[in-house]
This record gives sequence, structure tokens and C-alpha cells, in this order.
Amino acid sequence: MADVFVISADEYRILVEQAPIMIWRSNTTMACDYFNERWLSFTGRTMEQEMGNGWAEGVHPEDFDRCLNIYTSSFKARKIFEMEYRLKRKDGQYRWLFDRGVPFKNAKGKFAGYIGSCIDIADQVKARDVLAKQKEKEIEQLRHLLPICAVCRKIRDDKGYWKTLERYFEDVSDQQFTHGICPECLKHYDR
Repeated sequence: MADVFVISADEYRILVEQAPIMIWRSNTTMACDYFNERWLSFTGRTMEQEMGNGWAEGVHPEDFDRCLNIYTSSFKARKIFEMEYRLKRKDGQYRWLFDRGVPFKNAKGKFAGYIGSCIDIADQVKARDVLAKQKEKEIEQLRHLLPICAVCRKIRDDKGYWKTLERYFEDVSDQQFTHGICPECLKHYDR
């Protein structure tokens, strides 16, 4: 049988305070009543400033309503939530966070609020945006490719029908066509 390792309250506090993630807790009123050292170090604010709804002062204005809606609807349903939002760092820069909150129970088994953890994902969000823009650019380039038959020079339209060059361009533009013979073809057929 394996030995069970029991940690002291002091060791547990060190684990929570110095974990490489930001940790928060809210009570049954939805007000936050705890932030670990990593959170406070990130925001550069005191526990007193962050308590209650003070932490929300750091949420980017464009993310605030969405963030609040996810938090309050999940809290009322007492379900796990995950969200991304920007939070102001102590240097004034907004950084993207991934926040995951889970309901927790007290010693008597009753709902006691939420415990959450956050990690800074700003670099991942930036990389995701770069990839999305690159993908959008590639799709735009593909939109400009015309599938042309190498033999008869007909063009396949968006519905899969093959049309003569003239018919295709008449359908997709205001172009009108006249026909003539170029000098090279004239030489070739004039023999």
C-alpha cells in the first residue's frame, strides 16, 4: 500500500499562492473574496481593490459585457465555464486570459461559490489571429482562381457547369464581347 502524503496548511497555502496560475474565488453572492499572489502580482493591485467586483475594473471595455454575461449565467446555472477576455496588467497593457471557473461546495456539501484559474494566453491569441488572417488571405486567393479546361478552354462556374469563356464572363460581369482574329492567328490560318 502506498504511503499517503499529507501536506500542512502552510504547504497548501504556498501551493495556492505560488502556483504558476492566477487563482480567484467567489462566494454565493457572486462577489470575489479571494485572489492569489499571482493574480495580485499580475494586476499590481491589492486584495482590497480586487475584492467584490473590483477585479472587473481591469477587464477590457470591449470584453466586459460578454465576460459578465458568461459569469452570471454560469453562476446561476451552477455550471463550469470557460472564457477568454483581456485584463489590464500592472504595466497598463491588456493581456488575453483564459479563465475557467468551477462551482465548489463547502464542508457540508452545499454550494459555496466558484473557484477559478486564469492563464495568460496573449501569445496564443496573437498566433491564432495571424493564422486566421493567413487562412483568410489564402481563401481569397483561391476565390480568384478560375478552373479552366486545358483542352477546350471552358470555365467551370460555382455550380459546376462548364461554360465558354465568353458566357462565363457575361454571367459574372458587365463585359460584352466582340470577336476578331489576332495577327498571330491570322498568320497561322492565312497559309
